[in-house]
Amino acid sequence: MAKTHLHSADFERAADLISQADGLIVAAGAGMGVDSGLPDFRGQDGFWKAYPALGRDNVAFSSIANPEAFRQHPQRAWGFYGHRLALYRATVPHQGFQILKSWGKQIPHGSAVFTSNVDGHFQKAGFDETLINECHGSINLMQCLDGCTDDIWPADDFKPEVDAEQCLLIGPAPTCPWCGGIARPNIMMFGDWGWLAHHQSHQERRLDDWLSKVTRPVVVELGAGTAIPSVRFFSQRIIHERGGRLIRINPRESAVPSSKDVGLDLGAMDALTQIGTVLATS
Repeated sequence: MAKTHLHSADFERAADLISQADGLIVAAGAGMGVDSGLPDFRGQDGFWKAYPALGRDNVAFSSIANPEAFRQHPQRAWGFYGHRLALYRATVPHQGFQILKSWGKQIPHGSAVFTSNVDGHFQKAGFDETLINECHGSINLMQCLDGCTDDIWPADDFKPEVDAEQCLLIGPAPTCPWCGGIARPNIMMFGDWGWLAHHQSHQERRLDDWLSKVTRPVVVELGAGTAIPSVRFFSQRIIHERGGRLIRINPRESAVPSSKDVGLDLGAMDALTQIGTVLATS
């Protein structure tokens, strides 16, 4: 796809939408983490580049990101998720998070977050934890693989040691404190009928309560593609149900629904910095 020729007017229009809003909604997909140095798993080749051991064995993302993988090969499944957990813990969210947070402080109802990312980086960056909806769950929480309990617990005590070359967990997998069986991340995976969604449902209710007070919402959507369109569906809902406007930041898929919205075919950090420069001088 050919890149759009961006002009200063695009950033001025984006800044104008933000300045007119009474509520800022950050809608983030995997591309939001790229500027922090995180892989986005774009396409099978991108996934296997990040996890070459799985590529050598022809293991697709949908096959390892699957509850059955924890039953069939828990050391490999936790090798993958344990590596991700350690990576997310070690990674500092990029400065774009702080730019967004600063905008929210200048808007009457502040900001809220809707994200398909499971890394917990919005909490890590200091966003209000009561206004973050992690629609696919969180790697920082665990649940029982066998469903012996509806309880969810923090993953804080699990310190994964992973052989990255083989994508294998070294040592025992985390276990359920109730039955002693294998634990799994509280993430909605592929083919997942056992995901415990009550934590996420509570997040969703709180976000909806916040939205009910907002009359001029603007969605800043970052790095959310069409392959898994959860975030894009949410953005469209805000536009259609609440009369919101959209700033879509995506280096490959930046088309927007109408001329009232703004599409920027840039990475998150670059686009946020340029919009921030306009806001600071307006």
